[in-house]
Order: sequence, then structure tokens, then C-alpha cells
Amino acid sequence: MERWQLALENMGMIDPSFWRKKRVFITGHTGFKGSWLSQWLLMLGAEVRGYALDPPTEPSLFVALGLAGELDHCLGDIRNAEALESAMKNFKPEIVFHLAAQPLVRLSYKEPRLTYETNVMGTLNVYEAVRTCQSVQVVVSITTDKCYENREWVWGYRENDAMGGYDPYSSSKGCAEILSAAYRRSFFNSELYGRTHQVALATARAGNVIGGGDWALDRLIPDCVRFLSKGETIFIRNPTATRPWQHVLEPLSGYLCLAQKMVEDPIHSSEGWNFGPNDDGVWTVEAVVTETVKAWGSGHYEVIANPDLHEATVLKLDVSKARTKLKWASHMTTVEAIRSSIAVYRRFYENAKTIVELVRDQISQYAKDVR
Repeated sequence: MERWQLALENMGMIDPSFWRKKRVFITGHTGFKGSWLSQWLLMLGAEVRGYALDPPTEPSLFVALGLAGELDHCLGDIRNAEALESAMKNFKPEIVFHLAAQPLVRLSYKEPRLTYETNVMGTLNVYEAVRTCQSVQVVVSITTDKCYENREWVWGYRENDAMGGYDPYSSSKGCAEILSAAYRRSFFNSELYGRTHQVALATARAGNVIGGGDWALDRLIPDCVRFLSKGETIFIRNPTATRPWQHVLEPLSGYLCLAQKMVEDPIHSSEGWNFGPNDDGVWTVEAVVTETVKAWGSGHYEVIANPDLHEATVLKLDVSKARTKLKWASHMTTVEAIRSSIAVYRRFYENAKTIVELVRDQISQYAKDVR
């Protein structure tokens, strides 16, 4: 048995026996978070079908990990309701993770229609497909911390705070949350569970997620890596803005833990959930860039003004609910998260063929640490 398998067998929060042979349907599996989640589930022994567009970036973690040959890879657009329903019904999943989205704030200003069609109507299509698929027991729908109406509070937002959003991306995710709540009341009502339906539906909101293998535009770490890999100067727009930075494995562990809980207790877990770092994980943009340059080993940055793009200055989540009810907790410091991320990027640029081993090692090491 390989060392990553041994670590997973001893994982605390997540039960490997639960996921072994479990049929899992993932939308957005070709994206950054979707690729990490797919790799983790495959390591746990799950049977995975992914439904998504082609990888959104070049390079991409999905391609680097060779996931197309490891899972049931289905190309499709969540805006295509019929194709999505067919892909789901033919696979007969027990658990659905909905990650597919238009996730970029700047692009949402350029393509607002695409953003709302994908993030709102795409989510509706997922739920409608679930309604026709009798095998589904659990749906975990991923949104964002930006779904909250941001009042620039110094304290974290709780799950019962108001939805909102200043820009098209954020508001589309707020809409997705409201849509989810409506479907939960109308079609997946917990009071009628076991009588009119057998579906538990929850939404999961995470902060700024970082990790090796993200090459999306207008994200801090990927932008830094693009400049650093070419020996160029990093430019940052809003150095004093604070965000709840967390390594990608942190919220993913929360999603997996939540799905397990939903099977065990579908009535009381079908809610919205926050997954974010501890208070010491809330860093300024400039602090993250400084640590990124340090982890890379060289480089420098400059601050540039950007008055045309609205960005929140303060945003963080209260994760007391997940900590109390799911026994979930954040384990990696921001420094560890940044160093782990940069290690994957450096490995990719040095020898892309060895990135699979490093990603598996990072998952298994995380499993060992949380134990």
C-alpha cells in the first residue's frame, strides 16, 4: 500500500470507507477546485463522473494530473439542461458536488449575461436534473463568501446573514443561494424527507482559495506566479484589502465532511455552511504577495491604482457552525498554504510529469495532519 493510501486510511474527519465505491457526480471537474476534489475522491476509491467544459486555462491542473483518463470524463455545459440531465441519470450518482461556475469578478463585468446564465440558470438546471434522478441522495452546491451582502464588517459573516453582492459575479452567487433556499423549501423540504423526496441539499461558502495548479486570470497567486516564472514585476491593485486565505484542501475537506453528515443526518444538515480559515488566516493582499515572493525565492512587486474596479476591503467568514456541528476545522496556516501552493507550481515548471506525485503527497500529508 502506498504512503498516501495509508494516510487516507487513518484520516480523522473523513471516513475512507464511506467514499469507497460511492458514485459521485461533479460539475466543473476540469476547473482548479474540481481537479483537486476529483483527485481526492479517486484516491478515496470513489467512482467519479465529471461534467464540465474543457479546462478553462492553459496550463491546467486537470490536464497535468491526467484526470481525463482516471475518471468518467463527460464534456458538457450546465446551461444545456437536457445534456446535463442525461449525463446525470445515466450515471446514477448518489452524491452530487456542483462546482461549475463563471468564477471571475472582472469577467463578470465584461460578460454579465454569461455569468448569470451559468451561475444562476446553470444551478437551476443541476437541481432540475437531480429531481429526475432517483439515485441522488445528497447535493452539495458550492458558492462563495462573496454571496453575502458585504457591509465591510470587521467580524465574520454567519450563515444566516443577508445575501447580496456588488458586482455581477458576487450577486449571481447570492442569487444562486436564494435559488437553493427556494428549491430546498419547495422540492427538497426537510419536513417531507422520506415521503415526497430523498434529497438533502446544502450550499457551501468558502473564502479565497489558493493552491498549486490554479492558472485563472485575475487571481492573486496565479498572477504572481505568471510574473515570477518570467522574472517580471508583480503588480497589485489593492494591497490593504483583507481576505480569508485558505489552501484548497481546507474547504474541500469541509465539502466531503458535509456530504458524509448529510447522508447520516439529511434533515438537520440541509443548510448553508461556511468553510474558512481561522482569524489568523485573514491577510492583506500585500502580505500574501510578500510571502509568495519569499516562497518562490526571488522577485519584486509594485502597487498600481485601479479605480475602475470595485473590490471589497474587508471580508471574512464565521465558521463556528461547521466547527461545532461537523467537527471541521482549518489546519493549515496561511504561510503553509502559500508554500504548499508554490511548491506545486515550481514542480510543474521544473518537471510537469511529476506533479501527480506531489499533489497526491500533499493530499495524504494533509490527511495525516488533520488526524
